[in-house]
Amino acid sequence: MTSHLLRYAAVLLIAAAGLSGAASIYDFTLNAIDGAAAPLSAYRGKVLLLVNVASYCGYTPQYKGLEALYEKYKDRGLVVIGFPANNFGEQEPGTNGEIKEFCERTYHVKFPMYAKISVSGGDQAPLYQYLTGAMGGEIQWNFTKFLVGRDGKLITRFEPAITPESAGVTAAIEKALGK
Repeated sequence: MTSHLLRYAAVLLIAAAGLSGAASIYDFTLNAIDGAAAPLSAYRGKVLLLVNVASYCGYTPQYKGLEALYEKYKDRGLVVIGFPANNFGEQEPGTNGEIKEFCERTYHVKFPMYAKISVSGGDQAPLYQYLTGAMGGEIQWNFTKFLVGRDGKLITRFEPAITPESAGVTAAIEKALGK
């Protein structure tokens, strides 16, 4: 029986290490906030800023800065993408419809939003397994940001306290866009 458990553990480790064989973020399909399948491959050739978001967090006002980044750089190829998550302090308890309405009404969010997912823990979405496995380890709180290049590969990670309008974020985006 012990050898059976060891084989099972080995299979789990191999699966976790392989992260579904993903070579880039383009290998993932999740649901948009309206429920439709939304493959990240639709953004091939774009620079992406992936952010786990929450409506009732001290960092929630970052939605304003994220939308400003999106508006400023979208014509040059930046796409900001929000992934609502209720992993930290239950700060995203609403339904996808409630989240969408809150973001549009309160922060006039026009950047793409995906359906609520788990970004941490035993039920962590495969995309976030890939992101955290490749860069910086586990997500510690809401509004962690991952910058992805046009090739679908991770460039850098910004922790929640680093605001979207910070010089480091804008410099990294401009470099990724080719300025």
